[in-house]
Amino acid sequence: MFLTQPRHPPAPPGSLLDRVRAAYLGFAIGDALGATVEFLTPGEIAAQYGVHEHITGGGWLRLKPGQITDDTQMSLALGDAILEHPEWNLTCVAEHFLAWLKTKPIDVGNTCRRGIVRYMHKGTLESPYSDGDAGNGAVMRNLPVVIATLGDDDAFARWSLEQAHLTHNHPLSDVATLTLGCMTRALLRGEGKERARQLADALVAGHRNFRFDPYPKRATGYVVDTLQTVCHAFFSTDSFEACLVKTVNLGGDADTNGALAAMLAGAHYGEAAIPFRWLRRLDRHARIAVEAQAAGLLALSQRRAAP
Repeated sequence: MFLTQPRHPPAPPGSLLDRVRAAYLGFAIGDALGATVEFLTPGEIAAQYGVHEHITGGGWLRLKPGQITDDTQMSLALGDAILEHPEWNLTCVAEHFLAWLKTKPIDVGNTCRRGIVRYMHKGTLESPYSDGDAGNGAVMRNLPVVIATLGDDDAFARWSLEQAHLTHNHPLSDVATLTLGCMTRALLRGEGKERARQLADALVAGHRNFRFDPYPKRATGYVVDTLQTVCHAFFSTDSFEACLVKTVNLGGDADTNGALAAMLAGAHYGEAAIPFRWLRRLDRHARIAVEAQAAGLLALSQRRAAP
């Protein structure tokens, strides 16, 4: 289902490709590291692991070391659909999500499953509004859209919301998906943490429930808790490793929160900042697919931006 081309050579440090690769690889690593402690409390993590900082697999899903979950799998499915139809085809996106679901993945969020099954039976491409759709399933998989539309603000907003509404139709999910996407875009462009913080502060100014300073200490799959956790970890640390370790040791929805925090950290610090012990442990097939998509989606973005 996913691209399995040979691994791409490292990108020049500090280049746009380097930051794109680091964001996507960081995302997958955060998924693999965090899944081990998903649904545990910080106290339970401390009792079992001390500080959880090694990719060991296990957890409630009994994963192999380096195995990814639905966060990275759905992102790769979305990226494959974009590369298949570079001008955007939402039906193709839905079909890739459906093909993924039919593989019987090890983990699927309830809202994601419901939206995909609804498409399978009814062919509808937008879930009806629901108070229960404020989970983080739409924001977690949007990185391929961010990369593919780096030079097109309108496409970024439209594609982000359309892919989100396949499964999640809620204003909190919408604003979180757009804000985290804008923060990632700014970091990929080299605009730095200060610009990303301005965007996060603007979200809080318009939606006070997203306030993350002081941190409310809730790391669930509710999209507000996810944004608070990710922003808290990213803005209170000064390295890729510190950001990701802090995130996953907060427990809760640690795979998604870890993936998104590591996405921001990768986009900011670059691939050289990712500890080799984590890159080495990441599932080989997932790493190949991520590296191929990072290059392909960035090339697509640059073609779209060309005169």
